[in-house]
Formats: sequence, C-alpha cells, structure tokens
Amino acid sequence: MDSAFSGWLDCDPIAYHARGRPDATAVIEVSTGERHSYAAMDERVAKTTGWLAARGVRCGDRIAYLGRSGAWQIAVLFAARRIGAIFAPINWRLSGPEVAVIAADAKPALFIADVEFAGAAMEALADLPGVSLFVLEPRAANLAAGAACAKPAPAVAADPAAPFILLYTSGTTGKPKGVIITRQGAFFAGFNFAAVGQVTPNSVMLCDAPLFHTVGLMAVCQTALQTGAAAALTDRFLPDVTLKAISDPSLAVTHYFAVPQIAQMLRDHPDYATSDLSRLTALFTGGAPMPPSLIEAFLDDGVTLANGYGMTETGTALCMPLDPALIRQRLTASGLPAPAIQLRIVTAEGLDAPIGQSGEIWMKGPGVTPGYWMRPDENAKAFVDGWLRTGDAGMVDAGGYYTLLDRWKDMYITGGENVYPAEVEAVFQRLPGVSEVAVIGVPDPRWGEAGLAFIVVESGSAPDPEDLIAACRTHLAGYKRPRAVRFIEALPRTASGKVKKDILRQLATTDA
Repeated sequence: MDSAFSGWLDCDPIAYHARGRPDATAVIEVSTGERHSYAAMDERVAKTTGWLAARGVRCGDRIAYLGRSGAWQIAVLFAARRIGAIFAPINWRLSGPEVAVIAADAKPALFIADVEFAGAAMEALADLPGVSLFVLEPRAANLAAGAACAKPAPAVAADPAAPFILLYTSGTTGKPKGVIITRQGAFFAGFNFAAVGQVTPNSVMLCDAPLFHTVGLMAVCQTALQTGAAAALTDRFLPDVTLKAISDPSLAVTHYFAVPQIAQMLRDHPDYATSDLSRLTALFTGGAPMPPSLIEAFLDDGVTLANGYGMTETGTALCMPLDPALIRQRLTASGLPAPAIQLRIVTAEGLDAPIGQSGEIWMKGPGVTPGYWMRPDENAKAFVDGWLRTGDAGMVDAGGYYTLLDRWKDMYITGGENVYPAEVEAVFQRLPGVSEVAVIGVPDPRWGEAGLAFIVVESGSAPDPEDLIAACRTHLAGYKRPRAVRFIEALPRTASGKVKKDILRQLATTDA
C-alpha cells in the first residue's frame, strides 16, 4: 500500500479535529447534558493512553470493555487505537458464562467493567488467571482520577490493516466469533455512512444503540467523530427519552438510527404526537425487514425514513437515497451501494444472478473485515476470492437498487439483535428431560421475531415449558431465550439427518 495513502488511513480523527476545530462538540452525554469538545476529548484520550500503558497494556493487546455507552468508553476506544491495542466491547446483556466464552477467545490483557456488570465480569474471569480486571465506579470516577495523573503514552503508527476492534457476533456453531475491524475498515465504515447519510461537521448523531454493536460504534460514533460531527450518547433506549432528545432544539439532533421495532415503539409512544422531528436529516433503519406501511407513515409525517442494510463484517453496505419521492417508489428496497463497497447477487451455482432474480449477497471492499479472530475455519467458509458470503438472500433491479429478501442462515433477529439457534439449542440440550431440540424464529408483534423451541422430551419425562425457559436464564441473555416451547414427538429430518426447519416453520403457524 502506498505510504501516503497508509498515512491518510492512519489519521487520528479526534486529534485532527482538536487541532482544526478545538471548541466544536465531539461527544454529548444526554443523561447529564455534559458536552465534550474535540480539544477536551483529545486530552482525555491522551491521558487514557498513559493510564492504559501504566496498567501494562501494549501494542496488540486486547482491552475488553463491559459497560454502557459514555464518553469514557469513547476515550478508551481511541486511546487503544493510539497505542496499537485492540478494543473488544462486550454485550452487557450477556450472562456470566456467555461473557466467559468471549473473554476466553479474546484473551484480554485488561478487562474494564462497569460496577453494574462486575459480577458477570468476575464470573467470566474466574478461569482466566492473569487478566487484570478494573471495575469502573459510577461516572467512571476512578478511571478519571487515574487518567488525570497519567503521562500520555507515545502513539504507535500501526499498519492500517492491523486489527483495531473486535466485535463479537454469535456463530452458527454456537461459539461467538470476533469480527476483526482494522483501522482501514473503521475509516471506510465511517466514510460510507457519512456519504449515504449526508453527515457533515454540523450534524448531531443521536446514539441509543450500545457501543458493542456495529450501529452504535461504527455507523454512529466512528462516522460522527471522523466527520467532525457530534455523537450524542444515551446509555439505553427509552422511547420518551429518545423523543425528547430528538425534539430538543439545544441538541439539534440531525441523524438517528433505529431497528424497525424501535421505530414502531417511537410511533406508538404517547409523546410521539407532540414531538418535533423536523430537524432530522433522516431516520435510518436496518437490522430487520421494514414494513412498507411504517415507512409510509413516517414519510406522511414529514420524516425521511431511509432503509438500509449492513453487517458487523462490512459496516454500511446499502442505503436508500434521502429523497422521500424515491423512497416511496421502492418501499421494500434496501437501497443503493455505499461508495466504497461492491455487491454481487450470486446463485447457488456461484454465478451472478440475472436482474430481478434472487441469490446470495456477496460483498467486497476496503471496509470489509479481513476475517474472524483466530477462526481460519470460519474464514475459509466465509470468503471466496476476496468476496464475503453474507448468507443473506437478495436481488437487484434494473435501476441498481438492492432488496434484502431473506436470511439464508437460520439466524433470526429479535429487537434488532441477532440470535443463532445453534447457541440456544446447545443450552436446551443440556437440560433434564430434553432429548432433542430445534429453535426457529417466528413473527412477534413487538420484537419482529422471537424464538420458538421445538422439543422432543426424554421417555418418562414431562418438563414444564416455562421451567425450561427459566432454566436458560443463567446461560443465555434475555433476548436469546425463546418466548415459547412446543413439544413434538420427533423432529423432521432429511435423509442425512439434518433438521428440516422449513417444516417446523409450517408447524409454527398451526394451532399448538
């Protein structure tokens, strides 16, 4: 790679804007109203590099972070970047055993956890001696005190292709996979969303999505800080808080991202009718199919709702143009490709599908992950000649607009979170009285989809469905636990022994 081009990709966005626009707002913490300028964030990041170095973190080390969104998490992220460490945020909804699996895979040198999640962190590290645990006090007071006394560590000029972030996503085998995001990948993730979302230095991007999720970390925070905009952070989604923040003229929110279920919750909330969404450049949606009627409802209210598509592995890939007339013409479309990504629709035979014909979505580009952390087996399955096989089905029309049709994998999405049945099935399989189990996603009026477990019970057993679901509590996050259990005499299987989940989906529509 050309050295000048490499240096461009290695530009530290907070340091850059701190020099050119030091007083501009970088981060807003919505719960307190506190604003942090680019100069203040640059200083905080610099001090945090010294704090990390004093705790033994070196270039290439992983830093696990189990905590809610806030300015200090952003500081740790960019401090890790400056010293060449790898930031690994962990889903705080996970149980202790689930966190342990990720920690064992990432092998962090330092594990930072909010006091709220200290119990899960300690449980996760019980069998990982040598990992340093730092429990954050409320408002990260102890981290702030330690950083205040630290001398900034020297910045490391790392290869743009070096890992910068690990975002963990569940694998079809039940074991989470660490998606590698490089410095180059982060740059192009921000570049792509800024382009399709019309993000400028005057934008304010409201972030309800947690920073262990690609939407919160990459689409919102990376994009905002790279562009010189402001990232307004909340520590969780609450419809009334979100509507109040979007309506607040002092915040002047211009960009907001929501999965379809959150978009629906906003419209269903009593405060929606009196809320002011007029300053929004657009409300962006993705993560699950968007009902055309809901898109039209927002458009009728004067809100530009732009549907899109992306993955942890790719960042933003598709987005509808921010033109209400074009959106109305293609209500089911996911949009046009972002500038720095290529898409193909590929048939089962490995050929490019004709216009209007479905196939698997393949993607390629400088923002696409180089692979999964320490998973050569998964990498071999996921990539073909540099193209990422997404496992999602789609089609492209004559105008170049892509539509996401279905997921070829068995994964389903509940409340915007991916759930892989194999992981859930592995937990059920260990429960007393369970002989066989298969889990599918079924439509759910609130969450879009929810899990339904088909269970074959052991001879002589009569387990209670609610007891089985409750027994998963210590092993699975709440959103992963199925909403219902159906008992079945035998699972339908192919001649090779694979469960025929298409038949189970048909059974799910019949009366229990």
